[in-house]
Amino acid sequence: MLDYKNILFCTDFSEDANIAFSHALNLAKKYAARLHLLHVPHSPSRYRRDIVDEHVPENKAQEGEAFFDKDIEEQAEKHLRETYEKRLGDFTDYLLVIRCGAPDIEILRYARQNDIDVIVMGALGKSELDRMVHGSTVGNVSKYAHCHVMAIRNPAKQFTLPDKMY
Repeated sequence: MLDYKNILFCTDFSEDANIAFSHALNLAKKYAARLHLLHVPHSPSRYRRDIVDEHVPENKAQEGEAFFDKDIEEQAEKHLRETYEKRLGDFTDYLLVIRCGAPDIEILRYARQNDIDVIVMGALGKSELDRMVHGSTVGNVSKYAHCHVMAIRNPAKQFTLPDKMY
C-alpha cells in the first residue's frame, strides 16, 4: 500500500506546473502528508551546464562572481508565495523551498535529503531551449529519482507523433 508522508512539488511557474500543483495538493491532503513546494530559479546570466549557480555568502562574494544572490532568492520565494499560498486554502503542512543550481540536480538532491516519497511536476516546463540541449528536467528527475515521479501534462495540449516515427 502507498503511504506518502513527504510530497515534493517542483515548479518553474509554467502552465503544466500550475496544473501539477492541484495534483500534489490533492495527494498531500489524501495522505495527510507534508507538501514541499520547491523552485529552482534560473540564473540571470547565461552559463554552461557544468557551471552551477551557487549562493555565495556576502563575506566571500569579493573572491569571485556569484550568479545567484540573495535578491534572486527573495524574489523567487515571494513569487512562490504569491502563486501558491492562496491555493493551499486551509492546508498548513507545507514548506516553501528555494534552491540554487541545475534544476534536475537540486530536485534530486532535495528529494533524497528530505525523505521524499513522490515528486510531482509538470510534464513540460518553460525552458524549451534547455531541454533541446540538455534533456528535460522531468526526464532526468524521473530517470534518477529514488522515489516515484508524477509528470502531469496539460490536457489542453495535444501531442501527436510525427508520421515518420511509427
